[in-house]
Amino acid sequence: MTNTLKTPAKQTASADRFDLVLSGGICVLPSPHDPDLFERAEVEIAVRDGRIVAIGTGFVAKADQVFDAKGLHVLPGLIDTQVHFREPGLEHKEDLETGTRGAILGGITGVFEMPNTKPPTTTAEALADKLQRASTKSWSEYAFYVGATPDNATTLTELERQPGCCGVKIFMGSSTGTLLVSEDEHIHRVLQNGRRRVAVHAEDEERLRERRELLGTQPSVSQHPLWRDDETAIRATRRLLALAHKVRRPIHVLHVTTAEEMDLFRKNKDIDVTVEVLPQHLTLSAPDCYERLGTYAQMNPPIRDARHREALWRAVQDGTVTLLGSDHAPHTREEKQKPYPESPSGMTGVQTMVPVMLDHVAQGRLSLERMVELLARNPARAFRIQRKGEIRVGNDADFTVVDLRARRTITDSWIASRCGWTPFDGMTVTGWPCATIIRGQLVMQDDQTLGTPQGQPFAFEL
Repeated sequence: MTNTLKTPAKQTASADRFDLVLSGGICVLPSPHDPDLFERAEVEIAVRDGRIVAIGTGFVAKADQVFDAKGLHVLPGLIDTQVHFREPGLEHKEDLETGTRGAILGGITGVFEMPNTKPPTTTAEALADKLQRASTKSWSEYAFYVGATPDNATTLTELERQPGCCGVKIFMGSSTGTLLVSEDEHIHRVLQNGRRRVAVHAEDEERLRERRELLGTQPSVSQHPLWRDDETAIRATRRLLALAHKVRRPIHVLHVTTAEEMDLFRKNKDIDVTVEVLPQHLTLSAPDCYERLGTYAQMNPPIRDARHREALWRAVQDGTVTLLGSDHAPHTREEKQKPYPESPSGMTGVQTMVPVMLDHVAQGRLSLERMVELLARNPARAFRIQRKGEIRVGNDADFTVVDLRARRTITDSWIASRCGWTPFDGMTVTGWPCATIIRGQLVMQDDQTLGTPQGQPFAFEL
């Protein structure tokens, strides 16, 4: 990338000048004719005090700095609403600095971090501790989920309203960590306490326990989708939808993997439900991924066969899917190389989500506008994030700048995560994030971080 941030000759600061102008790029903007649609336009974006103050032409002469985006596309800042950055307690895998550094290197301007740390984020004190840590370490914007338990349900109404909290997370099935709310009685109680959207890992714990013995005495990781089978996910999602219907609580179903779950969402349009899929499940499939990657392909819910992958793509294309998330869940190589099922589930993803999805754009599986909807507008709308999600006057000046023509190979050596690996190592993609701008500050350009961590917590409309 030859585009650079240019600083004109020093001018006297005044109210009619701009701190930054992005010029020459093709911007993905809300359509003036239909607010639910996007359009592409070669316009200039003027920034002052971290906010977008004008969109149009003729601003360069009044700019203190100019970002030359010629030949590039300027997107609103993309948001990853599901990451596990492991701090506190598991920093040998990842921490807030390395995780958010990977985020901005991958073109992600903000993240929602999960509560299954050590200790888990289930109290106001634990949430405050994470916010304090992030205040000096985070390269990107951030917010934290509070984990639901059978014991803290009555406190969730207050906890979900704390600054820096993006909502409540329920683990219906056991995964990494100790958080678990598996009984309908307890799930119902959690949903009754509070009003914000609740994110849910939907796997049926009873079925997981029943099927564990199917692995036998010499289990193979290829059996992972047999143990955590389709019905394990379908049964949990069916139960969750019934409970949400009773309580009338907005829910967000994470990392959906089956065709049948997508049919359930289509049939339950009277429920306020948002649906997430992951690039891993849209890109990889069984049995190939387990043959190539072994336990590095192990995650919960599992990578399933091509029938389900194609069903997920149909759901992306017909609007059933609302958001994309990475479920970035790093483990060390030593941990991942343990024999199955001692090997932990999870893989990196925050840094690779944008290039992987841009490659799908290049292959014609979705439009760039649909990708922006799934990674910017819909996260902001679903979780009521203030001043994010669109390139609009008054919003924060967050931008993901991409080169749709760049052809690059994803490698382990590019990954900033402390674990140092990606399941997409060796994958050649078309499309690459080449700059990340947060509140008008250039924090990444050409695979290099710039400055120091300056991320701030997301603000929400409560």
